Amino acid sequence: MLTVTSKTLWLALGLIAMSLAASSFVLTAWLDLHPCYLCIFQRLLFMLLAVFGLLAATGFGEKVWGGLVILLAGVGTATAGYQTWLQLQPPGSASCAGSNPNLIEQLVYFLSDNIPSLFEVSGLCEDEELVILGLSLANWALVSFLSALVAAVWALRLRKVA
Repeated sequence: MLTVTSKTLWLALGLIAMSLAASSFVLTAWLDLHPCYLCIFQRLLFMLLAVFGLLAATGFGEKVWGGLVILLAGVGTATAGYQTWLQLQPPGSASCAGSNPNLIEQLVYFLSDNIPSLFEVSGLCEDEELVILGLSLANWALVSFLSALVAAVWALRLRKVA
């Protein structure tokens, strides 16, 4: 029988987040996708989830790393939820493009200027360039961030029980 431990959950969360981030790079290059600033921000969040999830798996500072994972998964859920909402609007009625860049845009544009191979912005948030099994990449990101949030809360609860 398989026993689920907090270490197992953190390790799985970290490795899955790492593969999601890597997949976003591969799909962008392979399918010539044009990620928007919200896509790039979610990519960054997956990268951070991978690092913090793997750090939590070490057991050293698990509560701190786990708390950061919960925070980032919550931010990712909100971001992917917003992008999903944008994509559900009638074409031309809503856009992520604004006159003054917000904090997320400023961060992503800074990263794009300094590491364009990883963080280049070239698309609009409301565009659904790739749909897999009826869900856009933003929808899949929403499912992934929600799953990470549940797994992180579960891992921290397992830690309290043990």
